[in-house]
Amino acid sequence: MRQITVVEDPGAAVAERLTAAAEQGAHIVLTGGSTPRNAYAIAAEEDADWSDATVWFSDERCVPPDHPDSNFGMAHRALLSRLTKPPRVMRMPGELGHEAAAGAYEALVREHLGNDPRFDLLLLGMGPDAHVASLFPGKPEIEETSRAVVGVPLAGMEPQVPRVTLTLPVINRARVVDFLVSGGDKAQAVGRAFGDPPDPEAPAARVRPQDGSIFVFVDEAAAAEL
Repeated sequence: MRQITVVEDPGAAVAERLTAAAEQGAHIVLTGGSTPRNAYAIAAEEDADWSDATVWFSDERCVPPDHPDSNFGMAHRALLSRLTKPPRVMRMPGELGHEAAAGAYEALVREHLGNDPRFDLLLLGMGPDAHVASLFPGKPEIEETSRAVVGVPLAGMEPQVPRVTLTLPVINRARVVDFLVSGGDKAQAVGRAFGDPPDPEAPAARVRPQDGSIFVFVDEAAAAEL
């Protein structure tokens, strides 16, 4: 099932969904980017009880956690450190390098979620090139079929540092995938991903949970080419 919702403030809509999932003790995957950061800040203001939830990450840059480019660092500043009752946090150790970090995170995912890991709520943004997590158009990582986490030696956009990312097989096992997209610079990507027909070269178009749902939250500018 896929539902596209055009709202004035998609970040507020997603913040509400993150809060509800956290209160239910869900396994939640957070992502990077400026639009998700706004959603995290709104969720932090609610200061709900996240203590039964577990937070994971869709991808990470291979930098220390206190580096300005760290996705964990952004989420920590905007949300996690501001919660009175924070969740258990499973950080991608990007500072280990892309291959070592991918191996460590895959082991962590399988330790806690088994050999067929299934997240409850997986949040994704989208780049202007329709990339999701750190799965970029034309890069080999998007073709991975067996691993849950892979290293990305060469990113498809700035910052040009190696990365670690969840793969399509584990993304497509999620119970719910929420897309959060805003801004006119994303309109073409949204059209490629969710238009009729979708563009198979767009990584976002290949997010199709086998037994789950997709909810797409966009503002009017981002929805211009749907």
